[in-house]
This record gives sequence, structure tokens and C-alpha cells, in this order.
Amino acid sequence: MTVGIVQFGGSNCDRDTLVALETLGIDAQLVWHRDGLPAETTGVLLPGGFSYGDYLRAGAMAAQSPIMSEVRTVAADGVPVLGICNGAQIGCESSLTPGAFTTNQTARFKCEHVYLRVENADTPWTSQYHHGEVLEFPIAHGEGRFEIENDHLNRLEADDRILLRYCDSEGAVTEEANPNGSKRGVAGITGREDHIAVMMPHPERVCLSDVGPTDGRGVLRGFAH
Repeated sequence: MTVGIVQFGGSNCDRDTLVALETLGIDAQLVWHRDGLPAETTGVLLPGGFSYGDYLRAGAMAAQSPIMSEVRTVAADGVPVLGICNGAQIGCESSLTPGAFTTNQTARFKCEHVYLRVENADTPWTSQYHHGEVLEFPIAHGEGRFEIENDHLNRLEADDRILLRYCDSEGAVTEEANPNGSKRGVAGITGREDHIAVMMPHPERVCLSDVGPTDGRGVLRGFAH
């Protein structure tokens, strides 16, 4: 089992995710986007960063890389795929998941810890938690506001495809707890199948017990299913 962590020019959370996965006993390797996915790939992680300097809009250029066609192909075959932060933007731009992540409501870069409420605990990425559980993850983004047409969002909610929502420490989804203006507080969603997911907060930054909390471990353990 090998999780391929796809590197683009401007990726900067690739090594963080590599260390986090290895700490959990999950085999992983860095994959330069021009080299394509290794034959033994059993999972794909699209890491955070600023691929192509967020030129045009975050994730737009990386989504055109030929490796993303491979990612879509293996995803269709049931290989788990997770996009984090810039990886979430790439995932949406590549139509792995619907909607878009766009400029924060304040138009300012946000770098802080936030609270998240688990909305669906019946996915590979959230099965280590329980429904309604409150987690604390860091964010670091300038284009993290989730946007989608209301009828499509209604469908996502009806299909239980909302993974996480921004909330306060008690689990209440409020405007004040929403760091970027994401519609209905959405912080992460799944694709048509729940083995595909994208999220703006960084689970890999809350995995190492010697440097802080470990709330993010459950998300990355999704690759072990």
C-alpha cells in the first residue's frame, strides 16, 4: 500500500503530509506531477501550498496537469483521494468534487486554529470520530471560502456529503465561528463516492503528539481502510 503525495511547483505541505502518514504507519511517497502515479499507488493525497503561485485562481493551473487525469481514473476505480487546502482547490477545479473555494470573505489570508464539527462520521475520513464531535484543526488560506449554488448544496446535504463544518468550541455553527465566509460553514465535502474528499483545514498539522494535539489523525487514517 502506497499513498502518492502529488507535488506541484509551489506545493509546500507535501513533506508535512509524508511525515504525518509515516507516523501513522501508512506507507507514502512523494510523486512529482510530471512523473505520473506509480503503478502501486493505493491512495492519492493532494497537499496544501500554492501550486503555480495560485496563478489565475488557486488550483486552476495544477488541475490541468496530466497527472490529474490519472487521479480521476484511479478515483473512479475506488482508490481513496484526499485534497487538503490547495489540494482541495485542485480537487474542485478537477471536478473530483463540486463547488469551488474562492477568496475569503475578508479578502485576507487566515492562519489560525478553528473548531470543526463532524457532520458525517460514516466515511473513511471521519470513521474515527463520532457524529457531532468537535475537532480543532489549523487553517492557512487566502481562498478558502466554499461556494456552490444553493440547490447543489441542498443536494450535498441531502446526500450526507458534508464532512465538516466550522463551529465554535461547543459545536454551534455560527457566523462568528466561520473564518472565511464558507457557505453554511462548510469546511469539507466528499465526491460522489465517499472515498474522495476535499477539505480546507490541515489534518496533517495536528498529527504529531510531540508538537501538539492529534485531532487530525483520524482523517489521514482514511488511507488505511
